Amino acid sequence: MGFANETELRLPFGPATAGTGASGGSQTQAARADSPVQEFKSISVVFPAYNEEKNIEKAVAAARTAMSKYFDKIEIIVVNDGSADGTHDILERLKSERPDQVVPIHFPKNRGYGAALRTGLYAARNDLVFFSDSDLQFDLEEINRLLEWVDRYDIVAGYRSQRADPFNRRFNAWGWKMLVRAVLGLKVRDIDCAFKLFRRDVFNTVQVQSVGAMINTELLSLAVQHGVRIKEVPVSHFPRTAGTQTGAKLGVIARAFKELLAMRRRLKLA
Repeated sequence: MGFANETELRLPFGPATAGTGASGGSQTQAARADSPVQEFKSISVVFPAYNEEKNIEKAVAAARTAMSKYFDKIEIIVVNDGSADGTHDILERLKSERPDQVVPIHFPKNRGYGAALRTGLYAARNDLVFFSDSDLQFDLEEINRLLEWVDRYDIVAGYRSQRADPFNRRFNAWGWKMLVRAVLGLKVRDIDCAFKLFRRDVFNTVQVQSVGAMINTELLSLAVQHGVRIKEVPVSHFPRTAGTQTGAKLGVIARAFKELLAMRRRLKLA
């Protein structure tokens, strides 16, 4: 399994402008002596969560274990998207146990994956911002694969080297990728892979509006529009063993199509 070549993303409309710098200046001492990160001392981890009572405690524990190898300062932001199960109570207990690290944000009703993720990303306060799903389909120990590149790139995006989802979800994802390429000209291996690392200042430039499944497409499209440097690297993917996937619902898909057309208009006007 090798690393991908440097991503050169271009959109067919609108010039790319200077984005956030990925290097330059003297490097500071790393938070851990063996860390691949040289100039970043803290990280925020964002988990959107909807009815994940069977997974969320394990996800938070995995994040703490993985990130503590490289950073002394960690915050784990879990956006509870109106869950109807025990997710709320579990998060409040975790917060009481580690108030210095666990930051729950509770929506009173379900607002959508994009709204939850966007809220968590813009609430993050640390040098680096990482997000993943709370369904345990990724190995958070593989954060080292992304950290290896963050001193040279503004966004390091994972792509699933072998996606462990049912055929219908893999087919839908392929169709969405082809549609995004046709409509926006955005060529990314795995747009919706929930394993991405950002320099915090990316979000000073990139302002996303999506509240649904379109959020990753919007985020990367705007990043390219602003000249943000992006690197793609392979990561492992595992089957979901608990909880329920919601990405294939017709309402979710319909909202994504609507937001995609709005995104094209927005980029053409930029």
